[in-house]
Amino acid sequence: MHFLRALFVCLALALTPFPSSASGSEASALLPPRDLKCEYGRNPAGVDVPEPRLFWKLESDVPGQTQTAYQVLVASSRELLARNRSDRWNSGKVRSDETIHIRYAGRRLRTSEQVFWKVRGWDKEGKESGWSEVASWTMGVLSSQEWKGNWITSPQAAANVNSNHTLLLRKDFAVRSGLKRATVHVCGLGQYEMVVNGKKTGADLLSPGWSKYDKTCLYDTHDLKEELRVGANTVGMLLANGMYNVVGGRYHKFTDSFGPLKMICQIQLEYQDGTVETVASDQTWRTRPGPITFSCVFGGEDYDARLYSEGWDNPGFQDGQWQNALAVDGPGGALRGMTAAAPPIRAFETLVPVNIKRIATNSQVFDLGQNAALIPEIKVKGPPGSVIRIIPAELLGTNGSVDRVSVGGSQAYWQYTLAGRPTGRTALTVSLPLDAQNASQPPPETWIPKFFYHGCRFLQVECSSPEGESLPEVLELRAKVVHASSDAVGEFNCSSDLFNRIRNLIRWAQRSNMMSLMTDCPHREKLGWLEETHLNGPALRYEFDLSQLLTKTLNDMADSQLTNGLVPDIAPEYVVFKDGFRDSPEWGSAMLLVPWQQYEFAGDIEMMKRYYDHMKQYVAYLGSRATNHIVSHGLGDWYDIGPKEPGLAQLTPIPLTATAFYYYDCLVLSRAAELLKQTSEARQYADLSRQIKTAFNEKFFDRKKRVYGTGSQAANAIPLVMGLVEPSEREAVAQAIVDDIRNRGNALTAGDVGYRYLLCALAQEGRSDVIFDMNHQSAKPGYGYMLEQGATSLTEAWNARRESSQNHFMLGQINEWFYHDVAGIQNDSPSAGFKKIRIKPALVGNLTFAEASYDSIRGRIASSWRKDGDAFILKTRIPPGSTATVFVPSREDSRIDILGENQRRLVRSLPRQDGCAVYFVPSGAYEFHSRLQ
Repeated sequence: MHFLRALFVCLALALTPFPSSASGSEASALLPPRDLKCEYGRNPAGVDVPEPRLFWKLESDVPGQTQTAYQVLVASSRELLARNRSDRWNSGKVRSDETIHIRYAGRRLRTSEQVFWKVRGWDKEGKESGWSEVASWTMGVLSSQEWKGNWITSPQAAANVNSNHTLLLRKDFAVRSGLKRATVHVCGLGQYEMVVNGKKTGADLLSPGWSKYDKTCLYDTHDLKEELRVGANTVGMLLANGMYNVVGGRYHKFTDSFGPLKMICQIQLEYQDGTVETVASDQTWRTRPGPITFSCVFGGEDYDARLYSEGWDNPGFQDGQWQNALAVDGPGGALRGMTAAAPPIRAFETLVPVNIKRIATNSQVFDLGQNAALIPEIKVKGPPGSVIRIIPAELLGTNGSVDRVSVGGSQAYWQYTLAGRPTGRTALTVSLPLDAQNASQPPPETWIPKFFYHGCRFLQVECSSPEGESLPEVLELRAKVVHASSDAVGEFNCSSDLFNRIRNLIRWAQRSNMMSLMTDCPHREKLGWLEETHLNGPALRYEFDLSQLLTKTLNDMADSQLTNGLVPDIAPEYVVFKDGFRDSPEWGSAMLLVPWQQYEFAGDIEMMKRYYDHMKQYVAYLGSRATNHIVSHGLGDWYDIGPKEPGLAQLTPIPLTATAFYYYDCLVLSRAAELLKQTSEARQYADLSRQIKTAFNEKFFDRKKRVYGTGSQAANAIPLVMGLVEPSEREAVAQAIVDDIRNRGNALTAGDVGYRYLLCALAQEGRSDVIFDMNHQSAKPGYGYMLEQGATSLTEAWNARRESSQNHFMLGQINEWFYHDVAGIQNDSPSAGFKKIRIKPALVGNLTFAEASYDSIRGRIASSWRKDGDAFILKTRIPPGSTATVFVPSREDSRIDILGENQRRLVRSLPRQDGCAVYFVPSGAYEFHSRLQ
């Protein structure tokens, strides 16, 4: 029925022209929709769901504006859309103010098909907005039966999985005149780089995304039309290990393999005459070892330029010495496109050395000034066979050489062996041309590694050469910052230079670990420890649009979940750790808390719908581990500040945190069941949560001291935020937290798990002043202390100890407080996706101003405030379609001035609350003036 209904709409409206948008005095106050996305991607390729979701944002210069209806046109060409025609889907005029999760409901789309779309809206007075710019999406492979290619490898790779070598594959093919479209779907495992006629395909790095390869293999989709030419063409593939095949050698966190290097691809050639040809991976492809002689995701990358085969990826290359490829089985995982993938990893800004120090005749240390996830680029010259070795580190030793104590200790490096002659493109990756050399000098060799990145600030470059030869010379070195291309959506600034530096410190760690999953650190582990995804979820989401990346993370969790319901601490689970390092409730609870936060921030119930059974299975697993509703295993408040070196929880009982998360998981599951209209199950889990709450309070609440467990900061904060504390005891428990912090000289003790709840507890109880005092200092372990120790990215331990990672986003939860509380940009629960907003700034410490913006899924929200003496100004912007409750700090008898006549008539006064005048406002820009006490 759904298809017939959509077909009827298409037949009735598809080729019907629509009148142009109103103009002049009748023009809509809504501007044309912007930032069109499909399945969270901008002009995505590889969309492998038949009815993808569409999103757009609204803007208006008129306060109180909203969309009352919309119309979406989807067509097979831009030309049709230019004439306001559609042949795929015409939604008609749909009366709705919704702009997110709009499900495509048109003609069934085909594998590899590209469609174009645009949208317009009608404002509150029924006037048209005008059409948006045209966006597009390209379908992926919609069924496994439509894959034309085979998985292929080389005979040597199939015979020797335990290899750190790389693999080249190539295929010559012809293209006729009249080519209309050329689309490739490709997966190369563990990581690949594709070249067509000597040019790298796209700008993506470290493709495809890491996954649990026996469950999911991610493929990429690219448009190849511009790379192809009439006549002879060549496609080449370079394969390396990645997380798919960790053999060891040098430093490694673990060893494991999903099989030999292999790839599958199909290139679909569509011609103007309607014919379609396919170039697919099969045994006619030719293969040989690549010039990268060592590739390990932990240990590094070695490139021998003498082994480079000039022209191997261009037509006319003589590959008689190469072998035919071998057809093999895949690793077992289903091939999935962009809807299961994170945004691609790209290269961003370039870091250049701020200092270079020679520590030996053949060795220099380059200080890049910033700890980040980096891939270096070098320009060198020297005799053939001479070697440049680049050793990364976060720290320096007392002798000025690099110290790898924080990144695993063992060896990891990049190494380049010079050809001593021009070698063509020694780098197949995105070329970043360096300055040309004097033509009279031998041309230098330029190298950019392809498959190994490392978190570091310092690069120690060691030069060596064959006996009797001069040492090679490093002419230039710089490094590219690499991470997932998730959009930056947040800006924050305030009068405190320390707070601004703290936010920047955290943001560097967030970026450094934002790959195809959120890694814990960009060097010694590179693993997806799951507690960080929800404990830092809001702090991350205020800074970056992580809807797509964390959707991929949920798929990783589901793939890694055991049959008994256990969700391991890491996902994808590449290595089975022991004890709490595999099974800790605070980690596995990400299976419920990440989709819940996705709902809160993006209004997305699809994740809960898709993974509802997985969520139930995890709660059932926790129940199987409970005794009288008390769960007693796990890591607890990891890395809290106690008398011992950081690690397992020292100050807070592990059963307290484990049971609290069991309770909270049940509560979330009950709410998810309500949203999914599973009424009986919603009641079931609500009842279970009440039983856990009773058991929790009987076990952990000390009624004499009116504290939980040991009375630590984490022990009191977690139950306070989760709603485990009885209303009559909330004030006492909150005061116990404040007293503990004050008695320690405003020092924190909470760790990885407890710190976010410490911030939330204090903020929700109106004690952001305590948060300010605790964090606006540098003498005690904390953010300021890290900066005093010279950190340029957030460290793993509060005391920035050298033995711990110097680039960990684990403790970065304060960025949530900066946006949510200091600037006051809040989702007004139980609404989701910032449909209803609260602007409630916290005036704390000696701050005289704060300003922030957040480009939410519905549009840009802004809040800024400034105080001068007792004068206070609050400015805010609410996107069309959303409303806000605005809290204006003021003394009770203060007159509140609201600038702008149009704004004043739209504002509705509400009862005072928490020392603030409170107003309800529709969308628009507002400015409030008040007097403080």
